[in-house]
Amino acid sequence: MTYGISGTRRVSVASVVALTAGAVLATGAFASTAQAAAPPTPTITAKGGFVMNNGTAKTLYGKSADTRRSTGSTTKIMTAKVVLAQKNLNLDAKVTVQKAYSDYIVSKNASSARLIVGDKVTVRQLLYGLMLPSGCDAAYALADKFGTGSTRAARVKSFIGKMNASAKSLGLKNTHFDSFDGIGGGSNYSTPRDLTKIASSAMKNSTFRAIVKTKSTKQKVTTKSGGYRYMSWANTNAMLGSYTGMIGVKTGSGPTAKYCLVFAATRNGKTVIGTVLTSTSATTRTADAKKLLDYGFKK
Repeated sequence: MTYGISGTRRVSVASVVALTAGAVLATGAFASTAQAAAPPTPTITAKGGFVMNNGTAKTLYGKSADTRRSTGSTTKIMTAKVVLAQKNLNLDAKVTVQKAYSDYIVSKNASSARLIVGDKVTVRQLLYGLMLPSGCDAAYALADKFGTGSTRAARVKSFIGKMNASAKSLGLKNTHFDSFDGIGGGSNYSTPRDLTKIASSAMKNSTFRAIVKTKSTKQKVTTKSGGYRYMSWANTNAMLGSYTGMIGVKTGSGPTAKYCLVFAATRNGKTVIGTVLTSTSATTRTADAKKLLDYGFKK
């Protein structure tokens, strides 16, 4: 009897040891799985960066996310947003290209949609010219069309006022515009967080979404003489077509802004949106954005 009891005991102890060992191994396995699930925080070249889940607005990454910086042509996201927010907007309304727009491009050595004086282009076409080749002439035409006032200068000032009002309505404290295209007079600035919020808001508009995910377009415009010509525009966002799920949004560059990119991509129903400001080159801003998107999708 005694032997039987101690034999039973021996089996129990062995079972306990085996179970404990199994539990330790299992815990270890869970621990390693948890460690593997937490991706390392990426290092980016850009001075500022921010990424969020577009569906939940949850912050996924930040680097100097609230530091004000020059934004270059990423400013044009707000230009498009203001246009698309106009009441009773007719996207097919025609706008005549003025000499002032081309003179502006020349004087500022600015990026251009190569609009030709006297041509009649639609508002929709101007938005493509604004967002794909980053046309400052298209930005000027839109500001002139949708600002109010008896002079061009007054209309432009009014339009920039609408851009600032829109930023305020989004609750942004670190954004200010003094231009319609990012070529400002020293007080055109935003932050990675604010720009991401502007882009997220703009992406709610189906026309905006359709435009910013377009790699290239050929648009038929009416000439001064009543004939027509085709304008071909390619998107400056090199990540369209090269990064799986990329859906936008806008590049920017400038002497102070250096290289910027507001980006968004969707994979498996999850949209990650973010911004990098003041990167060192077009190549590094793309590399920065790719790192942040990869990280965002793993989070």
